[in-house]
Amino acid sequence: METSKKGGKGIINEPLSEDEGEEEDNKKKRVLSPSGRRASSSAGGSGQRSCQVENCPADMTAAKPYHRRHKACEYHAKAAVVLLAGKLQRFCQQCSRFHELSEFDEAKRSCRRRLAGHNERRRKSSNDS
Repeated sequence: METSKKGGKGIINEPLSEDEGEEEDNKKKRVLSPSGRRASSSAGGSGQRSCQVENCPADMTAAKPYHRRHKACEYHAKAAVVLLAGKLQRFCQQCSRFHELSEFDEAKRSCRRRLAGHNERRRKSSNDS
């Protein structure tokens, strides 16, 4: 048995049993995507095949990649109001997420926070010229 001291506490390292050794080997064999990120648990599996809006029957298998990636069917991505998690929300085109209606100005498709950043960048570039 080895003893090491980290943070002032003595930690005893005991030899692993056969089962524990196999578990440790399996942990090291995590699947990585080509970009080096850990692959999601649904990679290659069935995963969620429907829109995240409540009671939406849309089958996302035939949807465009953008809509599959954000789990929002084309209809609900463009809808002015949807019911999600018991709240009235709208899909933000800038964030690619659903936000509560209070975060939008009137019928705009981008939330105020993202629009503010967008407008600030536009003002900076127009002042430079």
